[in-house]
Amino acid sequence: MFLSFLNRKEMLKFLDLAIYMVDIDGEPTEVEKKVLKKMISELEPVKDEFTFRFADTIDNTVKYFEECNQVVKNIVYLNLVIITMEDDLYNTSELLFLEDIKKKFDISDEKKRELISLVYANRDLREKGIRIIKN
Repeated sequence: MFLSFLNRKEMLKFLDLAIYMVDIDGEPTEVEKKVLKKMISELEPVKDEFTFRFADTIDNTVKYFEECNQVVKNIVYLNLVIITMEDDLYNTSELLFLEDIKKKFDISDEKKRELISLVYANRDLREKGIRIIKN
């Protein structure tokens, strides 16, 4: 969501974080793979460049985003939250990683709540749309 606002380098760096997030708790689930493919399709300018291998260490990638503006940090954090919330299975490793990212990106508790609310609102809208279409 809103990944198209990122520049080329930010997109590639985000994909490194996304891959790390889906791998953090072991083998990615089918839902995580589906979410990742959806995110990659949103990243049209770089999708042919991405190789599903880390371009850098996770620490260097996080440090890169620490120096970005707050809008970029919010978009990256939002999309990492989407990855963790999409399959309804919360993993301690994912939550600890998200909490670490929240601190390093200077995301307040209020902003975190707003971003999570956005994920729920988007999910609710999708589910409502499906109900309307099917009935």
